Amino acid sequence: VISMCYENKSLVITTNLQFGQWNHVFGDSILTEAVIDRLIHHSHLLVFNGESFRYKESLLQQ
Repeated sequence: VISMCYENKSLVITTNLQFGQWNHVFGDSILTEAVIDRLIHHSHLLVFNGESFRYKESLLQQ
């Protein structure tokens, strides 16, 4: 999907993992490097620091 969208379409990915932790998701360091390389080329990274709204709301529901 990322390869098909690369330089052709917009793609939004949200995660609470740092790039260094993505190897655990993809299980292969070469694949992970290729994915990150394509994602950050021509991109805008938005980093939000602070408490998770969804986590906070889930605690209120208990």
